[in-house]
Amino acid sequence: MGIIELENIELYAHHGCFETERVVGNKFLVQARLVADCSRAAQSDCIDDALNYQTVYDIIEREMKIPSALLEHVTQRILNALFAEFPQQLQEARITVSKIAPPLRGHVQRASVTLEKQAP
Repeated sequence: MGIIELENIELYAHHGCFETERVVGNKFLVQARLVADCSRAAQSDCIDDALNYQTVYDIIEREMKIPSALLEHVTQRILNALFAEFPQQLQEARITVSKIAPPLRGHVQRASVTLEKQAP
């Protein structure tokens, strides 16, 4: 097994419970930690044998473009989409979605939700 991490993916999206958040949008950071069988790719040096990082990024970007009221919802969608794309390779995944400077009463650097999923 191997661990693949995409760190600090910065995206602009329209998630939030408040209408202004869904209209104006905000910056988000996404962390992806994927546990996968990397043995074939390690031997072959061939992208066709790897869990393609660009595909992972594209899935995250696509799901982040769909507005959600809750970070939990978008995070779960990302997990589900990753397992659908890589059913043979992906063993487990942890996704963290962070809203930068959320509109709370006090100064908060970011609000984050982390969800994990394992292959059945």
